[in-house]
Amino acid sequence: MAIPPRTTTPGVYRQYGQQHPVQRVGPNVTDDYERWYTEATPSNRMVLSIRSGINSEIAWALDRLYRLCANDQFILKTIPGLTDALFEWPEWYATEGYLMAEQYRLFAMPDAEHRKRRHALESIFILRNSATNEPNAYELANHSRTLPLLFNALTNLDPDTDMNAEFVLNAVELLQAISLGVILPDPASNKKDPLPTLLQIAGHSSNRSLIISALTLLAQLLSNIQNTRRLDSNSPALAASVRYLPLFVDRALVEASLNYLYAHLSHPPMVKAFLHHPLMPSTLRVLVSFILSEQVEETVNVDISAVSRAIPATTVVIPVHDLTKEELETLVSMPEPQRCYEWMKIMFIATPDGELTQVDFWTLYKDAFTPFADRHPVLVASDVIKNVNVVFPQAQAMVLPGPPQRFVVRGVDRRKNTEAAPRFKCLWERSQCSASPFEAPGELYDHLLQHLESSENPEPPCLWATCPLPSTSKQRLRPHLLTHLSSSQPPAKHPSQDDTITVTADGESYPFTDPTKRQPPPLRQTNISYTRPVADPPSAALTALLIIRILFRSSFVATSETAPRVDGEHFGFPGVVEDDEGDDVVEDIGGELEGERRGRRAFVGVRRMMEDVRMKDEALMNWMVEMVYAAYDGLFRS
Repeated sequence: MAIPPRTTTPGVYRQYGQQHPVQRVGPNVTDDYERWYTEATPSNRMVLSIRSGINSEIAWALDRLYRLCANDQFILKTIPGLTDALFEWPEWYATEGYLMAEQYRLFAMPDAEHRKRRHALESIFILRNSATNEPNAYELANHSRTLPLLFNALTNLDPDTDMNAEFVLNAVELLQAISLGVILPDPASNKKDPLPTLLQIAGHSSNRSLIISALTLLAQLLSNIQNTRRLDSNSPALAASVRYLPLFVDRALVEASLNYLYAHLSHPPMVKAFLHHPLMPSTLRVLVSFILSEQVEETVNVDISAVSRAIPATTVVIPVHDLTKEELETLVSMPEPQRCYEWMKIMFIATPDGELTQVDFWTLYKDAFTPFADRHPVLVASDVIKNVNVVFPQAQAMVLPGPPQRFVVRGVDRRKNTEAAPRFKCLWERSQCSASPFEAPGELYDHLLQHLESSENPEPPCLWATCPLPSTSKQRLRPHLLTHLSSSQPPAKHPSQDDTITVTADGESYPFTDPTKRQPPPLRQTNISYTRPVADPPSAALTALLIIRILFRSSFVATSETAPRVDGEHFGFPGVVEDDEGDDVVEDIGGELEGERRGRRAFVGVRRMMEDVRMKDEALMNWMVEMVYAAYDGLFRS
């Protein structure tokens, strides 16, 4: 695993509770100013200066290397002798120099020892930064002095002291860069073993940088199959990872904890032991919460509205034209069919989209002229319909298929009055009343009562416009008259109600002829809103998902991997699984079955949270769906 170079000035240490930066010797030069000092020759000045024993020359060389080591073009093996020279002071400090540092923990070290300690810090810092470049990491991984130096540093030095913290941090991060092929020694041997120190740092240190580096290095070392024998179910690093996992704001610390958890739980015995851990359910909940906190979603709106149209709720109704008294007197005395022709010209107009039923034609004609039939005979219905084509050549009588069949005349429509009818105009005597419009509905009602009282018929019909109410008593007719009066003020509307009405897009008109037969209109706007993931979760969230998957497979293994029976009756057919009645109860060796039950109960507890997880990758989302379904199934098994 590559580690980023650090630019913190090496040699900063603590004495008497304060930080004291080490003063550097030499000018602050720019890039390429002293390129010839990096020439690949045994007489390279930087190598000679490091080995000279002269403090000013050593400080100058280390300062140049400090500036060069983070450059990708800086290769250790191109400068003969440089790598060995950089090992000298760190090896001294890791084997004997640290003892003197401990003696002077509260006081200043002698100048000579202080300079050597500073050179050791700068040298291991240069090695650490240069290891971020792959060729340098390969060179150091195969160097005979690298592992002894790092193992001595992580075994001898106390990481909790301020004097050693920076040196140990550089040693841990250098070991990260070359950890791929590192094999930890057997604990029974007398070899230097860095694992106890790394576990102590991860589990008990208060230095955040050391904790992150130690957890990261432990995850890398224990990912090696040859080091899994050093895993411990009661590892301090495991307890630390679980403890630091909820600190979502500290991304680096959480990622290090996740990487260690994944390396630890990837070993089957460790995950079986973890199912018995008292913090296992809460750890699972934190892992799901972390995935939820990392997912980025967008809201998608889909318009599924049906085709509709909105028309104004308040319209000025222009009434159809009815024969006035003067027009009727003129038409009555005309001979047929001339009277029918003139009547049609007054009552109808030609319009391509118009349509009237043949019954409407005949009814209007009959109502107008039947009262005068004794003196002026009327036409029969068929003749009236035939005359439509004479007056309106473009009109056409037709039969529309049903059921039921409709006999219509297409191409004509009722003539509308050119001016809107006044709001409180009396339409008694079939709209023939000559009274002037009134100012209020009360005045119009009083006027209608006069019409009613003046009638000698005890059960007169309603003569308002085209009202079809038959003859009835005056007592019942009085309240009926109120249905023809408009209100003086429009009815109050709900604040959420707008000024339009939604109707279907198939030509439905408003006002409706029969509101009781109106089709339910579609919603004006129907949107479906849902969220979907913008991208796959970042690497840390994917690591958390892998850990959850490991726990899931270990918790539900008993219910998902039951083997079919193989005998003379079943022939080993897949899916034929039966319980053997009378067989001995399977012994729960090591509490594995109890651990699986605890794991299933933990997944049941987070099933609601897992339902909110969204993954853009279909395979990963299928993982989550499978675990949710299994959790619901475990609800009944637990």
